[in-house]
Amino acid sequence: MNERPPSMLMTVLAIGVALLYIPMLVMIGYSFNASPLVGIWGGFSTHWYRELVHNDQLIGAAWLSLRIGFVAATAAMVLGTLAAIALVRFKKFRGRFALTAMVNAPLVMPEIITGITQLLLLISMLHLFGWPHRGFLTIVLAHVTFCTAYVTVTVQSRLASADRSLEEAAMDLGSGPVRAFIDTTLPIIAPALASGWLLSFTLSLDDLVISSFVSGPGASTLPMVIFSKVKLGVSPDINALATLIIATVGVGVLIAGVLMRRADQQRLRDLQLAAQ
Repeated sequence: MNERPPSMLMTVLAIGVALLYIPMLVMIGYSFNASPLVGIWGGFSTHWYRELVHNDQLIGAAWLSLRIGFVAATAAMVLGTLAAIALVRFKKFRGRFALTAMVNAPLVMPEIITGITQLLLLISMLHLFGWPHRGFLTIVLAHVTFCTAYVTVTVQSRLASADRSLEEAAMDLGSGPVRAFIDTTLPIIAPALASGWLLSFTLSLDDLVISSFVSGPGASTLPMVIFSKVKLGVSPDINALATLIIATVGVGVLIAGVLMRRADQQRLRDLQLAAQ
């Protein structure tokens, strides 16, 4: 017999969902507002979406943020996966404690401290080596630094629960360690890799504090541009841009959820066939 959840729990859940999604719905609605004043409804119009297409500053900042997010998330996924393999598969090695501390530090370090330390590092490197100049590369390096920690934690938990006997069986049949890992373990941890990549991409796209410290002239990310504009008041074209971002992220999450569900179902079928 199924028990109904307590009414108090459902009430708290409904309030939490409302506080999260109602502001988004309001913003989406006002992105179709014909009036240039955000708080005054002037009728339905797609005028601000057309204006957004011709706003070179916002489009350029959005494209820069997307490129930074893609590169940073991909690099963080590779580095985080390697770190997770080292922490899970090799229990004792020189520097394990240091690696664990380096992985966990960005998770608890305030962003303002991380931004200041990275800025000081970049200034010191520029004085000593004449490289790197602040811009696209420095933002990517800064984002990889904290995104790698999130990927490592995500993949580490999934890798620790993976059945290594499948990999050992593949090696008994003649596969090398790398080939056995790619054929057996990699598909199992693929959902964790996808989750880590999406999380890193979202964190990179959303970052404001660290990017403000490590960016240079002509390298303003989308959060930096929006934050500078919001100081003078939210303009309707920003609502239109935010609506497009929400729609894109929503579609991406749905696709990732479907792929992860199919991967889990395939893994369960493989385990059932192996058990037979």
